Amino acid sequence: MNKLRFVVSLITDDNDYQRQQASAAQETAARLGVDLQIFFAKNDAIYQSQQLLEVVQARDTAVNGILVEPAGRTAFPKVAHAAVTAGIAWVVLNCEADYLTELRSKSAVLVFAVSADNQEVGRIQGRQLAALLPQGGSALYIQGPSLSTVTEQRASGMLETKPGNISIRLLKGANWTEEAGFHAVSSWLRLSTSQKEQIQAIQAQNDFLALGARRAVEEQSSTQTKDSKPRLPFLGVDGLPKTGQAWVRQGILAATVVVPPTASHALDALVAAIQRGQLSPERTLVAPESFPAPGALKPLPGPNTEQPRQSVKHS
Repeated sequence: MNKLRFVVSLITDDNDYQRQQASAAQETAARLGVDLQIFFAKNDAIYQSQQLLEVVQARDTAVNGILVEPAGRTAFPKVAHAAVTAGIAWVVLNCEADYLTELRSKSAVLVFAVSADNQEVGRIQGRQLAALLPQGGSALYIQGPSLSTVTEQRASGMLETKPGNISIRLLKGANWTEEAGFHAVSSWLRLSTSQKEQIQAIQAQNDFLALGARRAVEEQSSTQTKDSKPRLPFLGVDGLPKTGQAWVRQGILAATVVVPPTASHALDALVAAIQRGQLSPERTLVAPESFPAPGALKPLPGPNTEQPRQSVKHS
């Protein structure tokens, strides 16, 4: 039997979670004895689509399956149809793909999705805020890029579980990098209205956005007196051992949410399905967990009761 060959297409190589996705896929491929090639899309959905079409249309390097974490919102339905028509298995990572049911009904080629439970990631974030701010207050919440369904799901989950006495100021990050978090918070700090808002915590949709937010606050504080330096907790998501979890242990972040790499789960499931000739579930969710547990977070003092509550705002 010929050695199985797969391609993994990821969003970017300048994000710690994406690099962990690549590493986990490589380790899994080595364990399973299959060939694996990894592409990065440079945060560009059009470029990623072109990369994938080249893989599908290649005659001399046919692959058994493609695993893709889309840089855009649509999860490339046309490329998916082309892949399945060519007999190539198609697996979507960390994205909602509404065309999967149709593809699965029309072809015996393996088609499925494996995703972190991003709604639950957001719910955990809401519980973390509840533990930090039992008396209520206000928090900055830094989202990822607007075109990502992950962004929507995490925000929705957070708003679902955060207490009503905690108001949220939503900021948009251009992507998932530290620089995006830095720019989002720096821009907000330059607004005159930011000086009137009492913020008790800053939470971001990944650890690097949180790290950039911390740097922005510290740079502003460095121009002020030591007595005025804010002591805000910063919270993130991804929780990889060498970054997010390490930053929590070092006190750089107050908490994170551990999101296991989905690429390894997906590759395991795909190889098992090919070798055993059986279908995989259309969608599998990988469970996240809080680090540390919400109950281990030290509650913060309540806000000034004379300050008016703020409603959810969008930037």
